[in-house]
Amino acid sequence: MGMKTSQSEALFQQAQTLIPGGVNSPVRAFRGVGGTPRFIERGQGAYIWDADGNRYLDQVLSWGPLILGHAPEVVVQAITEAAARGTSYGAPTRLENELAALVIEMAPSLEMIRFVNSGTEACMSALRLARAYTGRDKIIKFEGCYHGHADMLLVQAGSGVATLGLPDSPGVPASTTAHSLTAPFNDLGAVQALFEQYPHQIAAVIVEPVAGNMGFVMPEPDFLPALQSLCRHNGALFILDEVMTGFRVALGGAQSLWGLDPDLTCLGKVIGGGLPVGAYGGKAAIMKQVAPAGSMYQAGTLSGNPLAMAAGLATLRVLRGEGVFEAIEQLTHALLEGLMDAAHAAGILTQGGQVGTMFGFYFLKTPDAQIKDYASAKAYADPARYARFFHAMLEQGFYFAPSQFEAGFMSAAHTASDVQSLLAAAAAVFQTLASG
Repeated sequence: MGMKTSQSEALFQQAQTLIPGGVNSPVRAFRGVGGTPRFIERGQGAYIWDADGNRYLDQVLSWGPLILGHAPEVVVQAITEAAARGTSYGAPTRLENELAALVIEMAPSLEMIRFVNSGTEACMSALRLARAYTGRDKIIKFEGCYHGHADMLLVQAGSGVATLGLPDSPGVPASTTAHSLTAPFNDLGAVQALFEQYPHQIAAVIVEPVAGNMGFVMPEPDFLPALQSLCRHNGALFILDEVMTGFRVALGGAQSLWGLDPDLTCLGKVIGGGLPVGAYGGKAAIMKQVAPAGSMYQAGTLSGNPLAMAAGLATLRVLRGEGVFEAIEQLTHALLEGLMDAAHAAGILTQGGQVGTMFGFYFLKTPDAQIKDYASAKAYADPARYARFFHAMLEQGFYFAPSQFEAGFMSAAHTASDVQSLLAAAAAVFQTLASG
């Protein structure tokens, strides 16, 4: 007998009369896997509960921000104390200074930082700044890498666009994306060719160091350092989009793992501790072009919101504690390794990867398939089999991303027992998939 879902079904039916598609972000609608999205009532630790009272072990964690789990006491207390003093001022606060100093201390390339309200704002602003600083117009992004829903970036984007099968978005004028160039992820030759085709015209290259919006694709060993070198050689800024990977793949972000020194870095998710936030930062000489220090305009009424700053500070301070990050990383490794072993034992074709507290895996269509970019993800991934896996796990109380083309996450609230329970359920599901 399946879980009761009548409340979620009723809420979703009502939502579709009030909100486009019934959701406020496309992937939540379960279009990639089918079925009715679960309407969540609360979360605690590693678990969430839906409107029908069903409990799930959460591997989505609000798409990455909740690295300490749901409603950790220290973060709730910080938010409560901040809210009691006021929810927004539209004026500078001490908390902004404290979080800025902490992020700069932890991320090796940052010298100055500007807080915004989302990852989309962070990437949009960083690219505007790159154009202002270099006096050039064109940017290079990678197919399947998602940097938010700003018009100029909805070209061969991943994330919900990949899930819904939309190559671009209606409503984006061709003129808006005329200066947005694309290359396959992990393809340095394609980037070199673009620099040769447009000499002295490219302002920046922006890249997700680990592609988490077309599934989970690791960079090839020399890809990121060589990409940085190409930018330096051609006078373009190297922008690392660490909205997802920042403080997720390592305490210093992906830049610390690969020894990178980006000109600009985009951040979000973890630095808000579960509240809406984003940031962009980098070299002081570049950041001083931002108003009011410079002439590149960017503003936001709720930027540096005191609740988000308090939540981010509390989260990062706990995360820096001795052994905290390492423990989550070890559990993430155990989870991914266990999933791949169980799939192999059942004869299920998969490809998986893990770095830090972030992981992902694909069901593959053919034995010789290797996913290394957006084109191969679309060609070789098996969304239909993933959908069967997703629903079978959901029925047993395990909540994965409702799309083959999204990464998964772990938190400090997950335990070894949680992982063992998940792996036992997954092993049984893999066997069922193999027989069907």
